[in-house]
Amino acid sequence: MLYGLDRILRGHRTSAGAQSDRRFSAAPCCAKPEPRDYSLPNPTWSPDTKRLYEELSRDRSWRRLPSYDSHLHHRAGMSPEVDGKTRLFTRNLDQDGVGFEYCMFYNEAEKRTLCIFQPGPYTEGPKGYAHGGCIATIIDETAGTVIEYSSGASVTANLNINYRNPIPLGATVLIDCRVEKVDGRKVFTSCQVRSHDDTVLHNEATALFITPKSGGLKAKL
Repeated sequence: MLYGLDRILRGHRTSAGAQSDRRFSAAPCCAKPEPRDYSLPNPTWSPDTKRLYEELSRDRSWRRLPSYDSHLHHRAGMSPEVDGKTRLFTRNLDQDGVGFEYCMFYNEAEKRTLCIFQPGPYTEGPKGYAHGGCIATIIDETAGTVIEYSSGASVTANLNINYRNPIPLGATVLIDCRVEKVDGRKVFTSCQVRSHDDTVLHNEATALFITPKSGGLKAKL
């Protein structure tokens, strides 16, 4: 564990020096750099991850959702906040392929989000498999995203997960999350995590989210 943590810290410290900062796309020296969109393919994606990405990209009922390391959601006309002081938890590494590799697609008519997820070696729990907390994180992220786009900002109130089959490191899985019911400020969702070929059910989950009262997420719920 210490060896893995040391590699993470060393990678973060050197990224601004010897290596270029992957958080920003290339831009002329006089122009303000644009934040990197992590939902686009990179060389660490497996053939299965790329295939699912291409299939969903061709389906016009699904919309790819941009993803940044400072703010997950990028709605039309809004720029992601970049202050250099915080990092989105699932985008907190400067090296591709070692942590959370994922991209999401949203279907507005079905109030449904699909997340293509590929866990890297720094997400290990049992030897060779993704940590249960890592799986809970990406399920929570996917469920929160479908609510963000269908109902607006929300916070997690309850998350229940059944762990059916472990997810091998580097495997590609598809997280299917949808809104089941809206009751006032309560939004109920369901989720399944299946293998890329739909032959293995890895996880099932339900979640309850609460949309805040007027005044934003800082308002008392």
